Amino acid sequence: MAFVTAVVLLVEAVGIVVVNGVLATVAGNQSMSLAGLDPDAMVTGTWVMGAVSGVLLVLCALIPLLAGIRDRAPGRFARIALIGCAVVHGVLGAVAVGLLGWTAFAFLMVVLALIVLTLVAYDPREPEAGEAVAEQAPTPV
Repeated sequence: MAFVTAVVLLVEAVGIVVVNGVLATVAGNQSMSLAGLDPDAMVTGTWVMGAVSGVLLVLCALIPLLAGIRDRAPGRFARIALIGCAVVHGVLGAVAVGLLGWTAFAFLMVVLALIVLTLVAYDPREPEAGEAVAEQAPTPV
């Protein structure tokens, strides 16, 4: 399951970079500007936004990939990064439903669900070697 999350985040990273590349190309070909900004600044900003978003998604994809390889829960910093990624997907899903439609919303919610599942699927801490495991008392019948 963590591997599926990693693959989906990697595919999303490639998609984000491609979409921003198309937007930058269109903005450059039509000499578009926003509120009087230089069109070249718009193109550069779109490329930078795509690259930064792609890198962040790849870094977020490495977390579930490593969790799957190690077969244990992500560490504290990794959990915080995944929670941030989940929050961003939730907000983008809310925006996407109005701007892009229900298909984009559904995709973002599937990614959000995979991220949350990665966060809750593993025990937060496994006992270390030599550490006594507390046994639970049997429940009376």
